[in-house]
Amino acid sequence: MSDDSAKTWVEAEWADSLDEELEMEIDDNLIAKDLAFISDKRHKSPVDRSTYFHELLRLQSELVKLQDWVQHTGEKIVVIFEGRDAAGKGGVIKRITQRLNPRVARVVALPAPSEREKSQWYFQRYVPHLPAAGEIVLFDRSWYNRSGVERVMGFASEDQVAQFFHDVPEFERMLVRSGIKLVKYWFSITDEEQQLRFLMRIHDPLKQWKLSPMDLESRVRWEDYTKAKEETFERTNIPEAPWFIVEGNDKKQARLNCISHLLSMLPYEEVPHEPITLPERRFNPDYERKVLPEHLYVPQKF
Repeated sequence: MSDDSAKTWVEAEWADSLDEELEMEIDDNLIAKDLAFISDKRHKSPVDRSTYFHELLRLQSELVKLQDWVQHTGEKIVVIFEGRDAAGKGGVIKRITQRLNPRVARVVALPAPSEREKSQWYFQRYVPHLPAAGEIVLFDRSWYNRSGVERVMGFASEDQVAQFFHDVPEFERMLVRSGIKLVKYWFSITDEEQQLRFLMRIHDPLKQWKLSPMDLESRVRWEDYTKAKEETFERTNIPEAPWFIVEGNDKKQARLNCISHLLSMLPYEEVPHEPITLPERRFNPDYERKVLPEHLYVPQKF
């Protein structure tokens, strides 16, 4: 009797590749039934699952081409991700980096500044993380902490915020003049959507780590953050580095739209590669492989 579940090696590898994305998606639905008490609001994405996976894999293949082009040309790319808490920044960053070389595309998510860093020039702690030639850096939060959380939560004085607004346009112009391509995204969601996502995080043990005291306080200060965002746009939306707003109420739509837009912002092209030939393994007829003791092996429980 044939085994319908059996696959060729190539088919199995392709299925594993798809499963990587499915694994990340599953956690959104893992305990959805258990958390049904949070809201009876129905949500239907304008992007069906089949289209989403097809388009995501297509865009990720384009990101690989972008990566090759960046390495080949020595370009330096900085992408900033800012916006409301729980607006989906992390999900987009994961999908961008999922199939890229971490030595080329890296994520910078800095913790709260140390006492020493607080005494430095404000931008100093970010400068060491800027890309060298052939690198892509994704900032999960950035120097815009100063005009956002630091301002709203009172960690920065009004003088410090005013100095930031004075300095940041020229700082970003300096980056662009140095050859860095700078792209800035702001992820936006509605008040109601953020509330529902926070409730999911509170009641989902797999996501509770995502919820910080600052996140909870951001619910209280929703309007303060809105005012801070509006002034940030007004003062820092410069021609050399404009802001782009990503509507984040639908996660799948936001991911596809953001990645597609990012690719459109960069003049990448396919880089020709020399054909790769797998060399033959050297074979020594006198070599005998040693038998390793059982305790060295991880137990096969699955």
